[in-house]
Amino acid sequence: MSCGHDHSVEFLPEARIGQKVENFVLEAFDPEDCGFCEVDFEKIQKEGKWTILFFYPADFTFVCPTELADLATKHAELEKLGCEVVSVSTDTKFVHLAWKTDERLLQDVKFKMAADPTGQVSDFFGVYDAETGMALRGTFIINPEGVLVSSEVNFYNVGRNANELLRKVEANVYLKDHPFEACPAKWTPGEKTLTPSEKLVGKVYEQLND
Repeated sequence: MSCGHDHSVEFLPEARIGQKVENFVLEAFDPEDCGFCEVDFEKIQKEGKWTILFFYPADFTFVCPTELADLATKHAELEKLGCEVVSVSTDTKFVHLAWKTDERLLQDVKFKMAADPTGQVSDFFGVYDAETGMALRGTFIINPEGVLVSSEVNFYNVGRNANELLRKVEANVYLKDHPFEACPAKWTPGEKTLTPSEKLVGKVYEQLND
């Protein structure tokens, strides 16, 4: 899948949890360089990074700047975990630039702001609303091998929580190095994990509280 480049590339009709994500390329505004660039998913993979795609409805709206500002507070921690954070909407890169310049809530945003004006990538991830031409509030975590490991989609009127996104990334990063373990609800680094087996059936309390 490629946006703004080779439209002949075939790809699965939609992203699926546990499946590899096809390549895509999006134009973007880079707040750190104050210039335009590309977000190339294949390049991110080659760099061994996790990918966080943060879809939102539109620039110059109301809940959206609060979400991006919240995400910006966790950006440095996500980068330390090896993540490339990318926000995505169906606005153009030029609108991203103008919004970043005008909206004071975005003053600390340093992650790339990708443009998906055709809605192709948004549609692939199942968040494109054809009636409005906008994307729903979708958050997707993709591991360095290109496998989609987490998906969250909210309607227009409910904002997300970057603290929970960070927690989920921490859990997924841990489990990548400990594939035979599992993280229970509300797990944070340093807490006990579960080791699924026949011995654990009906004994989860004991493992977490011994």
